[in-house]
Amino acid sequence: MPTKITAPKNTGSLLSTVSGPSTAQPAAKTSAVKNSYLADKVEGTGALAGSMPNNPNKASEYGEAAYNPPEGATALPASAAVTSSTASEKNGSTKTGSGKPPQGINAMIASLDRVRVDSGGQQLTTNQGVPIADNQNSLKIGLRGPTALEDFILREKITHFDHERISERVVHARGSAAHGYFECYQALGALTKATPFAEDGKQTPVFVRFSTVAGERGSTDTARDVRGFAVKFYTDEGNWDLVGNNMPVFFIQDAMKFPDLVHAVKPEPHFAMPQASSAHDTYWDFVSLMPESTHMLLWQMSDRAIPRSYRMMQGFGVHTFRLINAEGESVFCKFHWTPVAGTHALCWDEAVKISGADSDFHRRDLWEAIEAGAYPEWELGLQVFTEQQAEEFEFDVLDPTKLVPEELIPVIAVGKLVLNRNPDNFFAETEQVAFCTAHIIPGIDFSNDPLLQGRIHSYLDTQISRLGGANFHEIPINSPLAPVHNNQRDGMHRQAVARGRVSYEPNSLGGGCPFQAGGAKGFTSFAERVSEDKVRGKPEKFADHYSQAQLFWISQTPVEQQHIIKAFRFELTRVQTQAIRERVVSLLANVNAELAAGVADGLGFAVPAPALNISPLPPHTYDPSPPLSMSSYPASDIKTRRVAILIAPGIDGAMASSIYSALIDAGAVPRFVAAKLGEVKAGKLGLHAEISIEAGPAALYDAMVVPDGADGVAALLKDGNAIEFIKDQYRHCKPMLMMGAAEALLEKAGIPLNLPSEEKDPLIVGPDQPDAGKATKAFISAMTKHKEFGRETDPPAV
Repeated sequence: MPTKITAPKNTGSLLSTVSGPSTAQPAAKTSAVKNSYLADKVEGTGALAGSMPNNPNKASEYGEAAYNPPEGATALPASAAVTSSTASEKNGSTKTGSGKPPQGINAMIASLDRVRVDSGGQQLTTNQGVPIADNQNSLKIGLRGPTALEDFILREKITHFDHERISERVVHARGSAAHGYFECYQALGALTKATPFAEDGKQTPVFVRFSTVAGERGSTDTARDVRGFAVKFYTDEGNWDLVGNNMPVFFIQDAMKFPDLVHAVKPEPHFAMPQASSAHDTYWDFVSLMPESTHMLLWQMSDRAIPRSYRMMQGFGVHTFRLINAEGESVFCKFHWTPVAGTHALCWDEAVKISGADSDFHRRDLWEAIEAGAYPEWELGLQVFTEQQAEEFEFDVLDPTKLVPEELIPVIAVGKLVLNRNPDNFFAETEQVAFCTAHIIPGIDFSNDPLLQGRIHSYLDTQISRLGGANFHEIPINSPLAPVHNNQRDGMHRQAVARGRVSYEPNSLGGGCPFQAGGAKGFTSFAERVSEDKVRGKPEKFADHYSQAQLFWISQTPVEQQHIIKAFRFELTRVQTQAIRERVVSLLANVNAELAAGVADGLGFAVPAPALNISPLPPHTYDPSPPLSMSSYPASDIKTRRVAILIAPGIDGAMASSIYSALIDAGAVPRFVAAKLGEVKAGKLGLHAEISIEAGPAALYDAMVVPDGADGVAALLKDGNAIEFIKDQYRHCKPMLMMGAAEALLEKAGIPLNLPSEEKDPLIVGPDQPDAGKATKAFISAMTKHKEFGRETDPPAV
């Protein structure tokens, strides 16, 4: 009987990776196929692709339908095998995994615990995990012979060391950061669908970096400079970076001028000086030819440019942003951060001396406060206004050299920011964090501010260069907590291992996944209607360069105004070119006659004619705005304030200890400061000096104490460093508790008990109060004032 011949089952196609029959599917269930996972993959792939005969959403890309994009079309695979990269994925190992790869998740997205390394109890290895027997000696040919080229352990260690530094940021290179959270007070659904504001009391993790702008990575913290205030929100719908400064306006109106500004303020290229300073010719040459900088110059020359602490400065989003609610309605918004600790600044002489004594002053201050549990806190406020309101303002809200006065649009408190954890590793977190103004989330959108528009590109571009490629978002500190699923692949330093064969959209082989979220769930830009000519230029309102500079000046206290004059005087004295000095003062002549005269007098020349005012619009006259003065944000307590208690043999130890304890109880940080370390005999007590005057000079402390004790005071009277310490505390307008015999130190230092106005100096406590307990309470109260500027004379009398 002849053998019955049947059609082949096309099993060969199942076992191949190219082509296949068009009239029948290969039979998957056959004994020839040893891997049932492969059979399921091939069979399921055909079914999955067949379930999507076309792209049902294509029509939504055109016309009016494009305003409301739909969610992407999807289909479910019959099994995990269908969307796998390889049918062998079920073969697990300690390296490749369990053999059951998770579906629909990105396992890289988790807390930083997934990448923390602790080597406690572990042996030393190479980067390849090879145990190192000897970490003291390179491999040599004999004990006194040459080093062998084959020493891979030495070569790996040295090579890695040689590449441990990355390019520093062009601006904001010097910075410090911390982890924390933002807590929303009440849901803001009527204003925005942004998830940090979605619920009452909702907390969102954050990472915040503070920085100077001009100085390099190794420069000083206390330079006169703008401070960066950048907040990365790890939200439910992706990362949102609010990248601002401690001043609400900026020097320029268009991103086209940003490279010029930075080139001008950086060290001059022919000799690379000065470092972290704007007091030089190229900077003032540039800004004096850019009258739109005038408003910002007053902020930069104000005390806000030398803050006492990152914890004691405001933050601003600078630009106008949009808030979008679930109905697609938009309002404009300005962001404000206000410190709970109040706003406080250094004196210029104090800032200079701190720079020499501890160039890490602000970094140390932030770290120590968090370690001590005195968590820094700010309140987030919003200025919210409509486009119709904005059109009626006498200034343009798209101009970053202008602010919105709080008398016009009040600031509404909406939440608080708390920093409660220091980083584990400065490089991995603070140095590698990448902030970008382009990182926004549903509910937040950009305005047409031309400086903001340029920053959207610039920040992303610089991270690609600085952090080694397009995958900087996979560095743990930058990775979001929200799921990440897209078709971006490869590039330098890629970490994610994408499962499956699909890296495009639309697709049917992956069941349409990952699919577009659609307008209801995904990010959509505000549909702003624009009908304008393509042009390079600025609106007429941008040309008013002086009205808000005048507003800032008249809103400062007389003391703050004098500090601004002195700052201009210092900066312009270091300028070499007389024409530049005169040009700057001509700008100031358009702001205020007293300001211009004060600066010109300090430079030894008459006030020049005011600079040409090019605005076609009449100047606007404002009333003073108190919130623009730092004095509007006082401290309510003395938590974290550093207090030096000067001690010497023979000081009243009981009194010193009592004051020390009272300061600790009030939240301050007292230190016993002496001529040298060691035990100091103080009556029946032995006090232990915590730091020497040499290592901890006066500028590092917010206040000082000298307890009673004739012998101790006598010893301090012979110590020139102690006298200089006391003089600096006085010059820097700080609270001083001088008990009993300590009054003799004031006399030796030439310090009067009265102010130049003949009024009693309220921050010198003790000479008229013999009761140490009452004097200490009065001193603690005086410390909340921070400084007594009534002491200041020009030049200093002490």
